[in-house]
Amino acid sequence: MRAAPAGLLVLLMLGLKGELSNAAEIVPNIYVGKTITTGTSEEHRPAALAKCFIDVLVKASGDPRLATNGSAAAMAEHAATFVKSLRYRDRLEGRPIHDEQGTRDRPHDLTVEFEPSQIDGALQSLGSRPWTAERPKIAMIVFVRFGEASYILTQSEPRGENQREALQAASDRIGVPVALPRLTGIASNNAPIDPTAALTFKEAEELASTLGVDRVVTGSMIFSDEAQGWIAKWRLHEPAGTAQWQVTGVNYDEAFRVALRGAAQILSGNGRPL
Repeated sequence: MRAAPAGLLVLLMLGLKGELSNAAEIVPNIYVGKTITTGTSEEHRPAALAKCFIDVLVKASGDPRLATNGSAAAMAEHAATFVKSLRYRDRLEGRPIHDEQGTRDRPHDLTVEFEPSQIDGALQSLGSRPWTAERPKIAMIVFVRFGEASYILTQSEPRGENQREALQAASDRIGVPVALPRLTGIASNNAPIDPTAALTFKEAEELASTLGVDRVVTGSMIFSDEAQGWIAKWRLHEPAGTAQWQVTGVNYDEAFRVALRGAAQILSGNGRPL
């Protein structure tokens, strides 16, 4: 793969310097999970609580492997015993109820706060541990290609509005603070390759220092008709070497979740993603 275009690193530095600060951040709501459920009845609540419980185990530990852990799944069946508080919000609030639709059938956002001490105890019983709330801030340098169009995802790139929202949602769900560059026009519509692929650790370290962040994740998201979704490749640059992981055939919401789950796993000391 061809090296990054000359001046890309300098452009990124100039575009971001002074915009990102306070590298490590205190992540709020570590013990809070959110999901969408139908109505507010008891019928759908156990499954919704179980989903929130697993999400919080992953967020509180930084270990995405808990999402497929059998013992964690067994605990999730009793998620209600870990709950501190919960609340519903009607997603169609303000809209009339249809003739044959009751409140119980309307979609709701369910927000669940779990008891921190109980979640920490659950993690310990699973052989895991809490990850401190002060977490490294990550600069995401992401190359996107959709058809003939290609660009670097920035704070203002008009083609990336929905992707920015998806990245922020993934950040909130997984508990990893992120930032995007402000500079636009780094890659033109006819950019032939991923210009972030050749970044070395030394360059990434210099970039992180200049931007006021702790780490840099570079990656690419390329839409593939054959894969029926996005092919996303991610790289976290570390002194011991560049950790790389990828996912194929997903929407961009899941592509960003995979990116941040992998980063969380490494930075929390839970190994490297496969």
